[in-house]
Amino acid sequence: MDGKGQLVKRGWARAPLFWYDRSLIRSPQRRILEADRYAVFSDRFALLFEVFDGGYLGEISVTVANFSEKSSETDSFRIPFSFGSLALPESSEVGSIKIRQKHINLDFAAMEKGHRLIKFDIPALGHRRGLRGALVFTPPEEAESIVTVAPWRRDKRAFRYSRRSPWYAVEGMVRFGAKDLLFTKNHGWGVFDWQRGVRPHSDFRYWATACGLDGDRQVAFSVGYGAVDSSSGTDNAFFVDGKLQKLNQVTFHITPKDWLEPWRFTGDEGRLDLTFEPLLERAEHKGLLFYSIKRRQVFGRFSGQFRLENGEIIKITALAGFAERIKTRW
Repeated sequence: MDGKGQLVKRGWARAPLFWYDRSLIRSPQRRILEADRYAVFSDRFALLFEVFDGGYLGEISVTVANFSEKSSETDSFRIPFSFGSLALPESSEVGSIKIRQKHINLDFAAMEKGHRLIKFDIPALGHRRGLRGALVFTPPEEAESIVTVAPWRRDKRAFRYSRRSPWYAVEGMVRFGAKDLLFTKNHGWGVFDWQRGVRPHSDFRYWATACGLDGDRQVAFSVGYGAVDSSSGTDNAFFVDGKLQKLNQVTFHITPKDWLEPWRFTGDEGRLDLTFEPLLERAEHKGLLFYSIKRRQVFGRFSGQFRLENGEIIKITALAGFAERIKTRW
């Protein structure tokens, strides 16, 4: 950024090129937004872990979604006027987060060679059934991420620096009440979503992601759109064994009256065509004073095809993932 707090460099990359430094941001602390989020999928379950610092409001949350029962449970701990007190790392490649609260113990740790470790103990989640366990995230060799730096269209001092890595293999065991949720080789997948920046006064964002296998190859994607200025590069990408295939604009075709009807995702270049079969929906609304965040989140399975840059067609069938819309206002 320059001395006025506006971006000098913008665009997309396959790896983080910039170091984020909160102290150099010229905007008020209340406008700074920082978040680390992990999504974990198997054929039967999804887990979401989020540490969010929105200035006026911070939150640590954990969600368990059961595909067969079409149900979900969420536990969260809110921190009014967090203003950076959660001490989220300035890098998406190193550092750790340790949360020790009465109802949530949560550790995010970046380890050597791109591995990540999550440990957690939430005694009261799911009507006091409790959730505890540990998960190891293993990246493909020489994996690439979709990394973007972009301003908002109507507020040039607002920006988002993001990294999304949707290609982790996840292994571990989770105890949820009396159930054991197992994530094993070729049956456990993870997505890492890292966000830093300055938010505008209002924002909306759609995002969808999934990961799994196509034969013996790992396939994954991260697609979305919103109010951010993506003219220098979208954060849409498809991945094969961790290697990035860049996409331009992607359209979400949603039935407005019923989000549990099938969705369709299409790319403007004709390379992406996916169908999303929703299984369950989760909605949340959190706020403090005049600050609010509304989220609609739908879990399900993706099928369809993607055309690689060399013309090869990749077909995917029933990949577990989720899609969401987030609206914020302050």
